[in-house]
Amino acid sequence: MTTTATPQAAAPEASNQRKLVGRVVSDKMQKTVVVRVERRVRHAEIGKTVTRSRKYHAHSATGEFREGDLVEIAECRPISKTKSWTVIRLIEKSKQI
Repeated sequence: MTTTATPQAAAPEASNQRKLVGRVVSDKMQKTVVVRVERRVRHAEIGKTVTRSRKYHAHSATGEFREGDLVEIAECRPISKTKSWTVIRLIEKSKQI
């Protein structure tokens, strides 16, 4: 009985890979964009809904993403001291001209 290996896709998507959606706030670096991810949480004491945000440095090999674009980023191996995320896809283009 012989088994044949089926060719897999070039980059299979990991099921445990963290993904976030955020806006590009800076594209001034080469092959890197800064993405601000916002999340809404309920304040423990006041009970008011507040917005928390965090910035991530994400790898962009093509450099096609501009300030204001809505992008999806995924966690990857560390590329540099501050960069452990990569841009997967563009969700919405910026309305700025």
